[in-house]
Amino acid sequence: MRIFRNQEQWQALIDDQKSSGLTIIDYCHQNQLSTSSFYAARNKTASISSAFVRTKVTQEVEISTTPQAIELLIGPAKIILPSTTSATYIGQLLRELT
Repeated sequence: MRIFRNQEQWQALIDDQKSSGLTIIDYCHQNQLSTSSFYAARNKTASISSAFVRTKVTQEVEISTTPQAIELLIGPAKIILPSTTSATYIGQLLRELT
């Protein structure tokens, strides 16, 4: 007699097989499952879980594309550097100024 299983039942069997340490063939044999049905369910589950998910924008955010300059205040001095200045250069500059 053929047993029909829904997606959740197959997912539970697939997860159980993974945690059992048994090969798919041994697991199916031990649990009286058809290996072809198991592989088909596993492939179907994998394709469903990686399916496209449609989303809805709930809030629009304005993105500033104008790069901000880096300003360093050291005592009375103010140093303004372009936003593309590397962190290594800034670190060397601070070490020299202190």
